[in-house]
Amino acid sequence: MTGSRVVALGHYQPAKVLTNDDLAAMVDTSDEWITSRVGIKTRHVGGPDEPVDELAAHAGAKALASAGLQPSDIDLVLVATSTAIDRSPSMAARVAARLSMGSPAVLDINVVCSGFTHALAMADHTIRAGAATRALVIGADKMGDIADWTDRSTCVLLGDGAGAAVVTADPSAPDTPGGPGIGPVLWGSVPEMGNAVRIEGTPPRFAQEGQSVYRWATTQLPPIARQVCEKAGVAPEELAAVVLHQANLRIIEPVARKIGAVNAVIARDVVDSGNTSAASIPMALSKLVERGEVAAGAPVLLFGFGGNLSYAGQVIRCP
Repeated sequence: MTGSRVVALGHYQPAKVLTNDDLAAMVDTSDEWITSRVGIKTRHVGGPDEPVDELAAHAGAKALASAGLQPSDIDLVLVATSTAIDRSPSMAARVAARLSMGSPAVLDINVVCSGFTHALAMADHTIRAGAATRALVIGADKMGDIADWTDRSTCVLLGDGAGAAVVTADPSAPDTPGGPGIGPVLWGSVPEMGNAVRIEGTPPRFAQEGQSVYRWATTQLPPIARQVCEKAGVAPEELAAVVLHQANLRIIEPVARKIGAVNAVIARDVVDSGNTSAASIPMALSKLVERGEVAAGAPVLLFGFGGNLSYAGQVIRCP
């Protein structure tokens, strides 16, 4: 059985930046209030002429260029998103059309904030099964479209963006020293607490039970993340980087500390980008790689969590 590997990354964010001071002119809040509670300073927001699939296509094109591949080389497109408005065509189909691909399989995946790590696992499994050889995996969300801009407890969290990874078959991956390019996934959910994060209504709006999510993330998730490392055969202290869902700096920092990744770079893109849901992990990883903060081949923990109170994580080798 072949393995798979992430060979390139890309990311994209709308040009418009919304600062905490900008939000303070819209709702009863302040830069100090937002920074002290969630650690966010800025977020990018797209306009009505920037649909989700456009963000996704920009990130995908950047990843393909980095991989040295043509769109026609891709035979599977997976887009993780929870902010698609239309049911059909899917975001994946629209991305394939925007990039002038050949005839790839196209699927959307909605696991909200852990969508990208679910999608990455599905790409890995599909390639291992021999049903695809090259996949474009994208996390893309326009959280601004579902934000209640009158609710200071939630609108300050959200941003728009997309991140993409090119995943290819790698026959040598199972025998690679230090483990495969994409390690085994550990995923699950807490169905009875699924209503703690919601995108509901017409028009749809984001809402959450912040304290419940915080307690769950900071107490229940660190041991699960350590199990991800164990499944990959990598000790936490061997990790070169930890890229958690960029929900809230007050969640990211204690969870990373409890994992025990004492030598790892911790992604903190939430400070500049806010919570971009499924886009947050690939976007943060792409930026780390672009800045040269993680060496090629180094082990990186990816761990998504949030909506549905679902989670998914794997250790990958940095492209």
